[in-house]
Amino acid sequence: MSGRPEILFPLFAALETLSGIGPKTAKSLQALQITKPRDMLFTLPQSAVDRRKRATVQGADLPGIVTVEVTVGQHRHPSRKGAAYRINVEDAATSFQLVFFHAREDYLRRILPTGTRRVVSGRAEIFDGVAQMVHPDHILLPEEAEEIPDLEPVYPLTAGITQKTMRKAAQSALAHLPDLGEWIDPAQKAQAGWPDWPDALASAHAPQDMRAISLDAPARTRLAYDEFMAHQLTLALARAKLRRAKGRETVGTGALQARVLAALPHALTGAQTRAIAEIAGDMAQSLKMNRLLQGDVGAGKTLVAFKALLIAVEAGGQGVMMAPTEILARQHLEGLRPLAEAAGVVLDILTGRDKGNERRAKLAALAAGDIQILVGTHAVFQKDVEFADLRLAIVDEQHRFGVRQRLELGRKGAQADMLVMTATPIPRSLALAQYGDMDVSVLDEKPPGRKPITTALISMGRMDEVVDHLRRAIAEGRQAYWVCPLVEESEVMDLTSATDRFKRLRAALGERTVGLVHGQMPPEEKDAAMSAFQGGATSVLVATTVIEVGVDVPNASIMVIERAENFGLAQLHQLRGRVGRGSAASTCLLIYQPPLGESARRRLETMRETEDGFAIADVDLQMRGAGDLIGTAQSGLPRFRVADMERQTALMAVAQTDARRLLADDPDLAGPRGAAARNLLWLMEQDQAIRLIGVG
Repeated sequence: MSGRPEILFPLFAALETLSGIGPKTAKSLQALQITKPRDMLFTLPQSAVDRRKRATVQGADLPGIVTVEVTVGQHRHPSRKGAAYRINVEDAATSFQLVFFHAREDYLRRILPTGTRRVVSGRAEIFDGVAQMVHPDHILLPEEAEEIPDLEPVYPLTAGITQKTMRKAAQSALAHLPDLGEWIDPAQKAQAGWPDWPDALASAHAPQDMRAISLDAPARTRLAYDEFMAHQLTLALARAKLRRAKGRETVGTGALQARVLAALPHALTGAQTRAIAEIAGDMAQSLKMNRLLQGDVGAGKTLVAFKALLIAVEAGGQGVMMAPTEILARQHLEGLRPLAEAAGVVLDILTGRDKGNERRAKLAALAAGDIQILVGTHAVFQKDVEFADLRLAIVDEQHRFGVRQRLELGRKGAQADMLVMTATPIPRSLALAQYGDMDVSVLDEKPPGRKPITTALISMGRMDEVVDHLRRAIAEGRQAYWVCPLVEESEVMDLTSATDRFKRLRAALGERTVGLVHGQMPPEEKDAAMSAFQGGATSVLVATTVIEVGVDVPNASIMVIERAENFGLAQLHQLRGRVGRGSAASTCLLIYQPPLGESARRRLETMRETEDGFAIADVDLQMRGAGDLIGTAQSGLPRFRVADMERQTALMAVAQTDARRLLADDPDLAGPRGAAARNLLWLMEQDQAIRLIGVG
């Protein structure tokens, strides 16, 4: 594959190729993530200042920015140390003062000699009935006044960088724009009224009016779309690569599924039925399935996943379901066991713990096709694991997996269909950004029989009442989780707080009733504490957030979260979802330390008001922003310079459709628009996509 097209070299050259930038300035600009002319182009002004020239400050809207030509009058020395240095000036209608603090007189006399004409621009206000301008932003000779644009763009700055430097560098970068061709569909571009790429950049850097600064100005929308398009094209290429991979047509007979349905206490929800139909439709095609099954806590994903696995078995093949941790894999095993018994299929588990003869026996059974459904950790992907006929791979808790890992997985189960499950409701914009290469099924209904969970906010001062409430509940045979506060990401501190709480609760509720589980425990002890709680030997489980994902104890109906204000919304929602799984009415007590800050209050109140994970995820996204929501660094989530993922979701959706359509029409990006799209991928540094095309 050849490297970056030559036409783009100027945009990827050293910053020093831009006018006004030397090595020192270039170093300072790194703080703004500007390391080459291309970055300068995509660092747009945040706002603009109206610098249009007026004849006089009289009648201007003060306090405010004024640009006016004046005759310089006399300089007035500060009357005492630390007082202001003032210069009287006169415009076409009135006189006012320029004010300087800590002034160097020789400098001021040089740039503002008495009797000369100057253009000054800066913030003016009325003080003691006289207009004054403190430290003007610009002081120019009348013939240089053209240097200030009527609308001056305001760029983000960092130490050692001025607006003038930024403006000059941006204009210099604009002078190097190559003709990259048009990657946007002409009909789409005409209908949206978007400018050409060079014009869009020029207009964004030299706004003609305040509207040009706004997110929905045509030039800015176009540039945001370009970023989304490059990103979605990368995902679409990954999707095409996964889908082009020949799959197998896997069509179930329905016989095993019918047995499971007959054994269920209630009918499937509409959302479950729809998701199963979508999955079955994908599996029946000769292309590989690459689908995300997204469901809220308790929306019944396990059942949908199991029915998909049964389709694989009905077709004479095998299925595998993988979880990120041993504890979750075992839990899937527990959850699937009764369903497997109802269907009459052979289910087994493979984790890193299987050693020696036991492991060899399992591997032999897999290779012979005797194990029909395998549950496991990622140990399933080791070299020596061979399936007789793997038709479906299900991965749980996808957010630990980026597009790259998905491609890797696709290679292992060479023809197996792929279904990814996540219990984290994801707002639409994030789903598009993270899973744009996948087709998505959403479970947004709770199965019948799930009781609502009552959520209450309780201040730390009422801790004794909480303990009394627990004492009564335990006496009635109920179980409770007690989640300890998160302490500044330090596991050691978390441990101390958990151990303290454990000791106090044991003293209050009795030695045998309270168990403890935390991140520092050896896995065996952790499992033992979990099983004691699952089996009802202990009534209260004190835990750090290790219980967040997955653990299922239907009898647990109380969730206490201590110092809940320190937790994120998604985490609170996941934790609350650990209760409300049985027949008892459940409660979640959010214990907080007053006074609550604004955002902590909003998080806790959101929890109290709704159980809808998608609504909660939307609030979370508004409050935290996208990168924060899933930890940008590890999520592979793009960092957009112009686009705003939260506020331009619809634009991202358009980009996804367009990217998929472009690849459907021109899979190798060989046509004129395809060639322009390649330039776009290089321009946006989507190297992964470029590798996927496999040619320069």
